[in-house]
Parts: sequence; structure tokens; C-alpha cells
Amino acid sequence: MAKIVPLLAILLMLLHLIRPLGLPGLKRRRDFWKIAILMIAAVLFAAVLRD
Repeated sequence: MAKIVPLLAILLMLLHLIRPLGLPGLKRRRDFWKIAILMIAAVLFAAVLRD
């Protein structure tokens, strides 16, 4: 499971570069970095909960 999350993040970022997802805050192609920030926050949150 831990290895699939980064793969999913990369897939979402590539998909967003090809065609913007249209979600609030993700309207333009150049907003793909926000997905990376969200995934980093999710990994940190999971690490805090695990300890």
C-alpha cells in the first residue's frame, strides 16, 4: 500500500498535465504541483498516526 500511493500521485500529476481534472484549485495545467503537496501532507499525516 505504501508503494502504491507515490505511484498514484505521479499518475494523477501526469493525468492532470494532459487534461486538467477540473477540481477546485486544479483548473489549470500548471496546478499539478498542488497534487504533490497534498500527497506529501498525506504521507506525513500517516507517519504521525503510525508512531
